[in-house]
Amino acid sequence: MDFLRPAGWEEALAAKAEHPTAVPIAGGTDVMVEINFGHRRPEYLLDLDRIPELHEWETGQDDVRLGASVPYTRIMENLRAELPGLALASHTVASPQIRNRGGVGGNLGTASPAGDAHPALLAAGAEVEVESVRGTRLIPIDAFYTGVKRNALRPDELIRAVHVRKADGPQQFSKVGTRNAMVIAVCAFGLALHPETRTVRTGIGSAAPTPIRARAAEEFLNAALEEDGLWDSGKAVAPSVAQRFAELCSAACDPIDDVRGTAGYRRHAVGVMARRTLAWTWESYRDASKGAV
Repeated sequence: MDFLRPAGWEEALAAKAEHPTAVPIAGGTDVMVEINFGHRRPEYLLDLDRIPELHEWETGQDDVRLGASVPYTRIMENLRAELPGLALASHTVASPQIRNRGGVGGNLGTASPAGDAHPALLAAGAEVEVESVRGTRLIPIDAFYTGVKRNALRPDELIRAVHVRKADGPQQFSKVGTRNAMVIAVCAFGLALHPETRTVRTGIGSAAPTPIRARAAEEFLNAALEEDGLWDSGKAVAPSVAQRFAELCSAACDPIDDVRGTAGYRRHAVGVMARRTLAWTWESYRDASKGAV
């Protein structure tokens, strides 16, 4: 196994073009585990840790451009107001040591359905900035996941950054694990309210071959909130609406049985998380609406 260590971004792109099978490594919190357990033996490792711009972020008027290697700890400490859902998800990632090393780019590159960042990115409506020597393109998060641990990257492309719109409403993240910390998600759920467009977006992890949105549930809730005038009135969501939303979220799942949980348990847990996160986010929205009066 050869180790490639470019000193800059252009050099990294050239190395990836020359060696398309090279596996990028930055935090190493996913790749090194697979290598150490003998599950993976790439011909080349492409170390991106020395590229400063991957560890930086830019806060614009409407969105945040998050470098692929910005560690979860810095998201938690510096971007809680702009990216609350992702900050909450970052809190659940493994241990402090892993949160100091791992970043969103690694989660996206690995594309594991259990990655903690995916539900928050789906709910927020992120875009993934990828680049090769041929140029740059933005991939909508909905089109990024293409299969079990597969993504839309071309062989010569690297993830440079993630563009996430600043939160215009409350966001939440919930995760079920076999213990309270240092755990891979049995299932996870993200929810974001977008009052500017009067829409709701979801993200579900570890309950289907890829991270997914519960689109039918979103459409149902969007219609219910609009028809009942709740965006304007700030009144409570009816229990029947919350229950139906939860049922549709469960129905969106396509889970498997494994050592961490059964398919039936995952469907049930996603429904519970959907109902709870809806209650939390809508209560936050109501409180903010009251304060604005």
